[in-house]
Amino acid sequence: MDTTVPAAPTVAHPPRSDADRAMRRLLRLPVDGPKTSILGAEGAFQKSIAISAARCLFTYVLLPVLRPLVDLSGGVGPVLGLLVGAVSMVAIAFSVRRFFAADHKYRWHYTVVGGGIFVLLVWQSVLDVQALLA
Repeated sequence: MDTTVPAAPTVAHPPRSDADRAMRRLLRLPVDGPKTSILGAEGAFQKSIAISAARCLFTYVLLPVLRPLVDLSGGVGPVLGLLVGAVSMVAIAFSVRRFFAADHKYRWHYTVVGGGIFVLLVWQSVLDVQALLA
């Protein structure tokens, strides 16, 4: 009679590259944690792109049109740009985190796109701060 206790079944985690593990550490995700739902990643992606698009429309279309109509002094535009830009940056960071948590097949592609938008947002924030200080 066999008296050994069967081992608990182990959950198979997808193999992750060194770059994936490093990115998961940077994003404060469990390095060898299980995948999460892919639906959340795609929903976060859609929201972050929508927020970035709204920021661009606001900054480059609405503010220039409204500036002559409504007396928007020089300090209003940069402050609003900083606020909306900060929301966009947070949305991008959360969506990248969700893509990596789900081990989405396009996580690196989105990281490049989101990172590019993030860099542009940082640059615009620098310009907004300069405009406020001038």
